[in-house]
Amino acid sequence: MPAAFPKPQLRLYQEWLGTQLGLHFKNYHDLWLWSVTDLEAFWRSIWAYDAIESPTPFEAALCVDRMPGAVWFKGAQVNYARHVFRHANAAHAAGQLAIVSENELGEVREMTWPELKRQVAAVAVTLRRLGVGRGDRIAAYLPNGPEAVVAFLACASLGAIWSLCAPDMGAQAITDRFRQIQPKILIAVDGIHYAGKPSDRSAMVMQLQAALPTLRASLVLESPHALRRVPGALKFSDAISLTGHEVDVFEPEWVPFDHPLWVLYSSGTTGLPKPIVQGHGGVLLTTMASGKHTDIAASYAKEKLGERYHWFTSTGWVMWNGQISGLLGGTTICLYDGSPFGSKDHPDWSVLWRFAARHKVTFFGAGAAFYGNCMKASLRLSSCGDLSAIRAIGTTGSPLPEEVQNWGTREFEAIGTPQIWWCNISGGTDLSGTFCTGNRELAQTPGQMQCRQLGAAVEAWSEHGLSVVDEVGELVCVRPIPGMPLYFWGDQDDLRYRSSYFDMFPGIWRHGDWIKVTPSGSCVIYGRSDATINRHGVRMGTSEIYAVVEELAEVTDSLVLDLEYLGRDSRLLLFVVLRAGMVLDDVLESKIAAAIRRNLSPRFVPDEITQAPEIPRTLSGKKQEVPLKKLFLGQPPEKVINREVMANPQSIDWFLAEFSRAVSRGR
Repeated sequence: MPAAFPKPQLRLYQEWLGTQLGLHFKNYHDLWLWSVTDLEAFWRSIWAYDAIESPTPFEAALCVDRMPGAVWFKGAQVNYARHVFRHANAAHAAGQLAIVSENELGEVREMTWPELKRQVAAVAVTLRRLGVGRGDRIAAYLPNGPEAVVAFLACASLGAIWSLCAPDMGAQAITDRFRQIQPKILIAVDGIHYAGKPSDRSAMVMQLQAALPTLRASLVLESPHALRRVPGALKFSDAISLTGHEVDVFEPEWVPFDHPLWVLYSSGTTGLPKPIVQGHGGVLLTTMASGKHTDIAASYAKEKLGERYHWFTSTGWVMWNGQISGLLGGTTICLYDGSPFGSKDHPDWSVLWRFAARHKVTFFGAGAAFYGNCMKASLRLSSCGDLSAIRAIGTTGSPLPEEVQNWGTREFEAIGTPQIWWCNISGGTDLSGTFCTGNRELAQTPGQMQCRQLGAAVEAWSEHGLSVVDEVGELVCVRPIPGMPLYFWGDQDDLRYRSSYFDMFPGIWRHGDWIKVTPSGSCVIYGRSDATINRHGVRMGTSEIYAVVEELAEVTDSLVLDLEYLGRDSRLLLFVVLRAGMVLDDVLESKIAAAIRRNLSPRFVPDEITQAPEIPRTLSGKKQEVPLKKLFLGQPPEKVINREVMANPQSIDWFLAEFSRAVSRGR
């Protein structure tokens, strides 16, 4: 990186370890090895280095060392929102904003740190007056604007539990999530503008109200795009406008280290979406460790604006939580509410780049698929405005192909940034953090992540449970991390939690990704190793697709395969078995696609729908998703197909023929 940049956060942390603890490491690998071997010392050092505050002492960093069930910092009290606002005065004095936001209509809003703190206090007091207290759940249906940030921090301030879904999700997908947690309050928007079109959401809000019998009240963010108002709802605008002594003196409450902060959702292949509960302290500590790698800090300045951190995301993706985490370090977060490609009728992949140019973004992040689309559209960054403030590019969500990173590097060279740093990361909703990440001081290899995250004991394992190097294996984590789930909401005896991550290797976290760890310590992610669907970073269980598709009278059975693999375009295939005598035509195909779009999300509409005579199943009746996915990803049939475990072995012949046809078509 250019000499004008200050020392990377990882280097500063390493120097602190030397001066304060007498710990010195020859290279990053040795530092990483210490961090995953001596968990007690490493996580204590993160607590001390980042000056995490607690009014009470803790017994130890890692009190119970096991997975699942690790106990961290027992006795400590923290609060995510309190940690955010400890930077408010210094950042404001330095002239830095808390939030810069813009929507598709070009409406820009800027929020100072004092104003953010005031609005959070006003909404928190409003919620408290509505009876919200510690442990109550708040369900939010909001776009990526300042209101979602304010509402979340207000919720966290009270010790209530936050849960957020995006307005582009369908009714069934949202109710399947929110019903599980029995929320007391709904905070929702009644209209949005996306992909060049206004959209009324008032009917959806009323549908959610009817589907959630535990609601005490609703706060509605009123939009000019709504066709009507939601009867009986309180106005969010009134909440943020509340004034008085109670607001003036409000302070976030101290809560135990493992007190729930939010519920995120990540789907497996069966059942309802998994309601993943993560705690204040675990999220804080994991975010502090991750921040050493992403190197986001308020001290990075262009024109004295400070760091301006943007990661394009919807509110339905865990990267929304990652975007908000920028506030923990006192940086300015830059939010874009809208489509990254303009409208479907007139695609424009320069939208986000022009947003970054207007607002002097310094760290620009997006899903890997976004950069691939920019390359395919032959986008020239030189046509997008002044992007000279950008010093780092972040990617996640799916594997980043080598040619895409090379394209981006050439584009930045063309605009005068010859040493752009690519911070490629991989982690997930499941731990609200990263397993593999970047390091500004290490060499960059296009298509790879530079290193494993400090504190994350990540390895590639063979199916026999052996650690392998320079071979593709299952991504596992062999030691606990504070950000791992506390539990799944409503999961009796942690049965579903255990089966989700610890079924293959007891006591070892199996993430469900293919990974290769190179001899140098860099990492390559090759896509999902299980049948979970990953559409550009947003995951959904196959069971959710089946519930929608098989509800149609014409469909008797179905199978969905997400063919995500490094270097290939993500491709979602849906195979349907129809009632006797029926044929899949354009009308029925459109009906299936519309049902998925309406009930789940447009992003999960299949790329191809094919009629199949029968769906292969195991002797216990399970769909053969994983073997067929491996087959269509190119693995030899004799290695992935076992007819002896199948209830209907003859059914596989059609799929083998279909795979051969796909190969002959070059698909």
